[in-house]
Amino acid sequence: MSLNRRNILTGAAAAASVGMLPRVAMGADSVKLGSILDTSGIFDAYGTPMDMAMRLAVNEINAAGGLLGRQVEVVAYDTQSDMALYTQYGQRLTRQDQVDVVHGGILSASREAIRQTMRKTRTLYFYNVLYEGGVCDRNIFINGVTPAQQVEALVPYAMGKSGKAVYILAADYNYGQITARWIQKFVADNGGHAVGVDFFPLDVSDFGSTIAKIQTVGPDLVIAPLVGGAHLSFFRQWAAAGMKDRIPLASTTMGVGNEHKVLTPEEGNGIMVAYNYSQELDTPANNAFKERWSAAYGDSSLIHEIAVSNYQGVMTWAEAVRQAGSLDREAVIASLEAGLSIDGPAGTVTVDPKTHHAVLDVHIMEIEDQGMRVIETLPQRQPIDTQAVCDLQANPDDNTQYEIQI
Repeated sequence: MSLNRRNILTGAAAAASVGMLPRVAMGADSVKLGSILDTSGIFDAYGTPMDMAMRLAVNEINAAGGLLGRQVEVVAYDTQSDMALYTQYGQRLTRQDQVDVVHGGILSASREAIRQTMRKTRTLYFYNVLYEGGVCDRNIFINGVTPAQQVEALVPYAMGKSGKAVYILAADYNYGQITARWIQKFVADNGGHAVGVDFFPLDVSDFGSTIAKIQTVGPDLVIAPLVGGAHLSFFRQWAAAGMKDRIPLASTTMGVGNEHKVLTPEEGNGIMVAYNYSQELDTPANNAFKERWSAAYGDSSLIHEIAVSNYQGVMTWAEAVRQAGSLDREAVIASLEAGLSIDGPAGTVTVDPKTHHAVLDVHIMEIEDQGMRVIETLPQRQPIDTQAVCDLQANPDDNTQYEIQI
């Protein structure tokens, strides 16, 4: 999932060093927010902007008086993209640092590495990244889009611009496998059929034989839930083979970490996506957010989907603390389960009490000149995939990641 450092992360480091947010002196009575992210290593193109967004949210909360009359202190650890460190730092945050909440994790493996620690120590946990769905745990709140929220919107739009024969290329791990099944479902629901489904390990970067195979099959549309820097090669090779203008492309991952800014316009233009956020979203809330980001860091170009999701996750937690009038875990959960909503850069974020997932606006978009042009906004989409298997109101002791049967 690493990107081209020269194009993106050199800018992140410069923004962080030039426009560092002011440090707030903390005392023993501060509210402690724990963060575990990959801010170095191969996943830092995702983790660095997420860290910046979290710190921006905390500084805005503190500038407005903090929470319960106390300032919020960040206790952050960089896992260096080493999955083993998630477990180590998760235990340190709960046992040594004794934080009040943890926001963290990028890959699903990182979430699962720390989720049980948070549950056992009764430390409230927020996972603010799009993922494959199915986690059912009263101690966790999830703010990213799930496949049904996203894929159900993207597939009919992409098929309407192409046709009914769809070829699927997916990352070979749980996110890609589960998302591919959702794509097949919604393709069938819209009168189409999958003419091929291929899975690729995360380190695969040569797609020549796959492109040749697709040329032979001749689908109307390719949908690619591919993940990471190696898989980014597919989009380049697809364009170089002259296929971009012959068979339309859609993706559930392209651009979530600003990958579309690594591609040239010739390589990326026209790829169809659907997310909760785009820098090109022209709303007062998003424009004001970008201005605040630029004031803090000197550059808003690094903002991406999961950075905004992290910002909105922190703000959701903060509003729940305010409404609860307490940091007590049960009181905060009760506030969240009351159907709490905030207005964020990407639109309204509403907590679904049944699943602890977010009800979110989803924007259908096309990549255009290294941006994501918004075509249509579908408001307040429910996490229907996870709702099919998870009901924390009826079963509050559930602690399962369900493999949703499709």
